[in-house]
Amino acid sequence: MTRILSALPSLLLAGSCLAQATWQEALAKMPLTPPVTQLNRTNCARIMLQSFQRNPTVKALIFMPGATYEIYYDRVHATNAGPTLLDAVAALTNQTYIHADFCPPFLLLHGIDDLLDVPVAVQDEKTLKRIQSKKFDRHAVFNDADWDHVEPWLAFAANTVTKPPTNSMDSWHFFRTTFAEFDLTAWEAMEASALSGRTKITVQRKHILFEGDDRKRPDPVPPPHKALEWKKP
Repeated sequence: MTRILSALPSLLLAGSCLAQATWQEALAKMPLTPPVTQLNRTNCARIMLQSFQRNPTVKALIFMPGATYEIYYDRVHATNAGPTLLDAVAALTNQTYIHADFCPPFLLLHGIDDLLDVPVAVQDEKTLKRIQSKKFDRHAVFNDADWDHVEPWLAFAANTVTKPPTNSMDSWHFFRTTFAEFDLTAWEAMEASALSGRTKITVQRKHILFEGDDRKRPDPVPPPHKALEWKKP
């Protein structure tokens, strides 16, 4: 499954397209809580996730593994020049190697080595349609959560056996999950989890199987030696 992608730099600089401006306007109405002057390893994901609010455009803010790698390995020191979540996204994309792409209904924060689609193999259409019709949760936040924490949420919302189960060695190579959401369907939550955890999905009869996404990826960019110049969006 491939999503239609649109890159953040063009969205920040070109305001003539209504579709491009919509998600920016949504994030511009979300104050950072609490306000911060610098985004770093200890506060970046936590503050941005808790600042994300319900809106009609973006249903989830997702940190992909390339972005969390930059953050948790202490390679993010971005000066935040504004009070909103949009300002925080702009600070990250202007001053670090983290990128942002709007893939409706998700805003993805990612590294160059992240692939912005979820590989899905559908072996049973009935199971897929049933999960797509179910709701996930009005609001949920996962911040650096392991599979054993996320899996019960997914299985409960979908009312479907989800593999691997908790306490399984098969999930040890999954990346940890970091995203905030409002009003996702159970299927969209599975997509969000796969994007954040770098997994692929197989829809089987009455089962959903998650496995590591082993597709070939671009080489990651080496860490910056200094913050880039701030550019106001």
